[in-house]
Amino acid sequence: MWESFFDRMARTIVQRGALTVTYPNGTSQSYGDGTGTPAHIRLRDETTMRRLILNPELAVGECYMDGGLTIDDDDLRGFLAVVLRNTSRGRNTGIQIWLGRLRTLIRTARQWNPMGTAQRNVAHHYDLSGALYDLFLDTDKQYSCAYFRDPGDTLEAAQAQKKAHIAGKLLIEPGMRVLDIGCGWGGLGLTLARDHGAQVLGVTLSEEQHKIATARAEAEGLSDRVEFRLADYRTVTDRFDRVVSVGMFEHVGVPHYREYFNNVRARLTDDGIALIHTIGRTSPPGHTSPWIAKYIFPGGYIPSLSEVMKAVEREGLYTCDIEVWRLHYAETLRNWEERFSANRDRVAELYDDRFCRMWRFYLIASEMTFRHNNQCVFQFQLARRQEAVPLTRDYLYRGPEAERMHHAAE
Repeated sequence: MWESFFDRMARTIVQRGALTVTYPNGTSQSYGDGTGTPAHIRLRDETTMRRLILNPELAVGECYMDGGLTIDDDDLRGFLAVVLRNTSRGRNTGIQIWLGRLRTLIRTARQWNPMGTAQRNVAHHYDLSGALYDLFLDTDKQYSCAYFRDPGDTLEAAQAQKKAHIAGKLLIEPGMRVLDIGCGWGGLGLTLARDHGAQVLGVTLSEEQHKIATARAEAEGLSDRVEFRLADYRTVTDRFDRVVSVGMFEHVGVPHYREYFNNVRARLTDDGIALIHTIGRTSPPGHTSPWIAKYIFPGGYIPSLSEVMKAVEREGLYTCDIEVWRLHYAETLRNWEERFSANRDRVAELYDDRFCRMWRFYLIASEMTFRHNNQCVFQFQLARRQEAVPLTRDYLYRGPEAERMHHAAE
């Protein structure tokens, strides 16, 4: 019975590409139009088929982690490319459509992130062993989208270019006070202090990140110019010339968008500038993957442009610039996964083989979502006064900031 249901689901969804499924009884069936690189999956038992039919968004990742779904040559990237090329075009079963609508309806409750809950959600991901992140991030521990000016850029060069591009948009001058919301392991804050002469306060809810960032500031002799504070951004009351937030907005939650931008506005001086860098969706508002919410980022959500701008407009901020990065994060994730896989044995020593499969699924599924399923990166440049920012983007590509970006790439 379950094989018949699965066959019907596969025929409905997979109309482009080439997917072969080997069922628990040993029979195989091919789906799609045969174009592109073929993928071949094997299903272990009827329980696996039932889980995939009833809740595929959750079950695909879980069955891969548990070994119920295996892929020839472990070609997870090829398999997910076939799936996402089809589902991104709306080819889903009735139960998938119904579940998606239900998840969108209840997302407010799932994204309610008051201070205590926000800290627990952050700890789930960012308080993993610091040694884990050392195995796949660049040397500056940048855990957000890099900026590839050239396809051949190394990850280190692309991350340096990202920081230089952000500094350029912030129009940093020596002595300016900067608030870094969600400062991670401190790389951006240290760069703004060391290379641009800023006075930086970075806040994070991760104890592990706070410990490492503080140690880095001390080691570089920058403790007098950079303070890293273990705190919720909502507890900061000072005003700053610049506010920057990279890769943190995805953890805010839709119910808190106006609260977030109200805080950004309140923290800025009258001539202040904010730069908010976040993953976004190019489609209308939706819901978080249940697998991602359960295993990777509880409380997280990727916003649509319309959701962000609705909150920005209501909090009295001028939108001076919106830049869209398309495939930069796909390339970043590809680099991370290659490094992660090269160090898989060392990751398994820190955790176990199931954790390795979980994180490999996370990194590759994220990459494929940027390539095939309506995800990008938004950079919002905001200000209290529209005159705070030059009228054109020319300042980014000539003058001192352009020179800094050029040197960052070298």
